[in-house]
Amino acid sequence: MTASAPTRSLRVLAYPGDRHDEILTPDALEFLARLDAVFEPRRLEVLKERRRLADRLAAGSPLDFPLATSSVRADPDWRVAPPAPGLTDRRVEITGPPDRRTAVNALGSGAQVWMADFADATAPTWDNVIGGQLNLLDACRGRIDSTTAGGKEYRLAAQPATIMVRPRGWHLVEEHLQTGGRAVSASLVDFGLYFFHCAQRQIGAGHGPYFYLPKLENRFEARLWNDVFLLAQDLLGIPRGTIRATVLIETITAAFEMEEILHELREHSAGLTAGRWDHLFSLIKTFGHRTDFQLPDRTEVTMTVPFMRAWTELLVRTCHKRGAHAVGGMAAHVPSGDPAANEAALARVRFDKEREAENGFDGSRVAHPGLVPVCREAFDGVLGDRPHQLDRMRDDVAVTAADLLAVRRIGAPPTAQGVRANVAVALRYFDAWLRGHGVVALYGLMEDAATAEIARVQLWQWLRHRTVGREELIAVLDEECAAFAAQQPGALVSQARAVLERTALGRDLPAFFTPDAYSRHLVRRQEVRS
Repeated sequence: MTASAPTRSLRVLAYPGDRHDEILTPDALEFLARLDAVFEPRRLEVLKERRRLADRLAAGSPLDFPLATSSVRADPDWRVAPPAPGLTDRRVEITGPPDRRTAVNALGSGAQVWMADFADATAPTWDNVIGGQLNLLDACRGRIDSTTAGGKEYRLAAQPATIMVRPRGWHLVEEHLQTGGRAVSASLVDFGLYFFHCAQRQIGAGHGPYFYLPKLENRFEARLWNDVFLLAQDLLGIPRGTIRATVLIETITAAFEMEEILHELREHSAGLTAGRWDHLFSLIKTFGHRTDFQLPDRTEVTMTVPFMRAWTELLVRTCHKRGAHAVGGMAAHVPSGDPAANEAALARVRFDKEREAENGFDGSRVAHPGLVPVCREAFDGVLGDRPHQLDRMRDDVAVTAADLLAVRRIGAPPTAQGVRANVAVALRYFDAWLRGHGVVALYGLMEDAATAEIARVQLWQWLRHRTVGREELIAVLDEECAAFAAQQPGALVSQARAVLERTALGRDLPAFFTPDAYSRHLVRRQEVRS
């Protein structure tokens, strides 16, 4: 790592929006340019390594715990940094996009942590990206209060949740910020703007600049983030180790390198968390060509099936062995006005959170403020007055590579209802995303990009192995498009269908839907300014 790489100034390719100049200051853009100059070559290299590994696995190479890092796993002495201020008790975390109303509701929800999500919960329009940064800056300033046009007031709580920011993944770029004729890494944009404007403010408030890292596939990507943290802290004169980051273990390859990821980030680590839908999405994306990795309806793949239970138990054991927090999966239920349906859904959430607490997790995540009390009650019942259960080592857990890949044990053909549900959810989510909404309530659940990803790759997998016929699927798609157009006049049905067809119905499976949909639909290069 070096800070002396030659830098080029960044150009903003968008109309200046309201208060955008507070974020896109010359100094902030220079800070981003420094990060970009040093780390863009490494970002491209880790993406090449992703493709190389994917090709090897597709060619039949086995996936196993890396032999090269066996000494890291065997060394009993290393630990991650102790919990940072504001991150000792994480029994309830809430996640959502950094829009203003969500920010106020999340910060005042009673959760210990709010994950402000620029990745799966934000459609990356330029206004959403810079508006989200403004909202985070206002929250750090204590100026996040707002009143809607209808007169409803949103006020910041006296003791707001600790903020953790989730930038977009390494595979994405921000087309509205360019240098040398190319776009800048979206990860560095989201991280860099927040860190530049808010790091010192968060330190002054008794917390710090904290992050969630998405879509990591191996230790090399964690090492890249760690080097970004080191340089960013040095450039702003902030002591090394001030940044803390929790890694979402949401790819199948990362599940085999959890200790290595903690080791790479150890002075900046704030533990690991389990990302359910992305984990399944990654599993299909990696092994979808194999008949023994076919999954049934996604609602049937619960956290208690053997390979999912092995993954989460290994995560808890790994974290506690190294002194790190283990945070459970997200409950996406949206409380409704139907008392019976609501009670049934809350009972499922309660069971899920009680299971996580009993299995050793130190906290868990919810998508709606109405679920905070349910999650808190479940963890209070196990933790009591303790802030965590890092002392529960889970030495009883012994997980093999075969356990993490034991998908065939739950093999079952998809149902007609499951096929239709995936089409309906993907279609409606793509419509919302294209209209600038990264989360949307669908069928009683708060859905984000991870849901759309698992829905589309399951459709692709079922088509590939002829578990579902193409004519049958096209007929369902026709019916759902017609129904959606009738239910929601003005919906971008044809565009949403085009995204689904390009990313799920072709011969090859695109790694993500977001790059294609972003470049085709969301980028608006309206005005160039230096």
